[in-house]
Amino acid sequence: MQTLRLAEQLIACRSVTPADAGCQDLIARPLAEAGFRIERLDAGPPEARVANLWAVHDAGTPGPTLAFAGHTDVVPTGPLERWASDPFVPSHRDGRLYGRGAADMKAAVAAMTLAACGFVQARPQHPGRVALLITSDEEGPALHGTRHVVDLLRARGERIDACVVGEPTSVDRLGDMVKNGRRGTLSGRLTVIGQQGHIAYPHLAANPLHLLAPALAELVAMRWDEGNAYFPPTGWQISNVHAGTGALNVIPGELVVDFNFRFSTESTPEALQQRLVAVLQRHGVPHRIAWTLGGLPFITPPGSLSAALVAAIQAECSLTPELSTTGGTSDGRFIAQLAPQVMEFGVVNASIHQIDEWVDVDAVEALRRVYRGTLERFLA
Repeated sequence: MQTLRLAEQLIACRSVTPADAGCQDLIARPLAEAGFRIERLDAGPPEARVANLWAVHDAGTPGPTLAFAGHTDVVPTGPLERWASDPFVPSHRDGRLYGRGAADMKAAVAAMTLAACGFVQARPQHPGRVALLITSDEEGPALHGTRHVVDLLRARGERIDACVVGEPTSVDRLGDMVKNGRRGTLSGRLTVIGQQGHIAYPHLAANPLHLLAPALAELVAMRWDEGNAYFPPTGWQISNVHAGTGALNVIPGELVVDFNFRFSTESTPEALQQRLVAVLQRHGVPHRIAWTLGGLPFITPPGSLSAALVAAIQAECSLTPELSTTGGTSDGRFIAQLAPQVMEFGVVNASIHQIDEWVDVDAVEALRRVYRGTLERFLA
């Protein structure tokens, strides 16, 4: 039950993003004992320092590099009184381990750590390299975590051939779903410029909501692309709308609309921006837009990593996982800029970011065995 014990120790660390709260020290200890070279690549401002760990075991035998990636930071707990037990005191009920980060993703971090340790201890002269990339900035802005480490590794010519990210991808039971890619994310803040005025004298004002309405109807109805064999069609959604002074008799002078594209490999950020702006211009909407590219889409077609991971899941879980690109973004979007094969696999995600977050106790050790089996197959 060593994996379960490490998961419990990690849950007990109050590592609300971007804090690591000692998690990476717990991880580094067994890795160092197993012969991994440990680097701390912390970054970010002093008031919000991000902890980053890069650990590598290289036996000097030619071969590929397989990395595991994860994060030790967690989202805030929400109202403590709604939790059945303290979110930072690991608790067991009905075959489940409860605590903030249990599923997202401290169980996976414990499993990948001990899977890597066990593999190199059993095969000290293994081919290639085994690596771990752990950050405390996945649940936050994601500026000084995995993105930073990937930039450093690229600058010094380090190679990652394949990476397994420990995100909680399973739906109903461990092993039923693997992510072999993710959609890109492009956000925008649209400001429509009108003219404030008295609501009884609309001819002396310009209502920005009215100015936007025809263009908005067109944008909502647009087909941005048709998707492909790996991705659904690109989608566009509004997340926030801000306008008005709060008074009932004032036409607002400005309208701010927050929106987001989740896009497939059939579209580029530049093309999406151009098409949206063209609609606004065609309807004569006075505006400005601030764009934020959160990440590009990536896909890992069938290959050596998918073969190793799927075979390990089949052996341990007695099922064949569905390969999917659904869901939100992960740090895989950064790693995919360095590694040609990136896949995500972890425990059931039913409770992530929720009150009373949990993971099945039996899944913790089973996940370690899947990760170990993936190492054995990929670095055979």
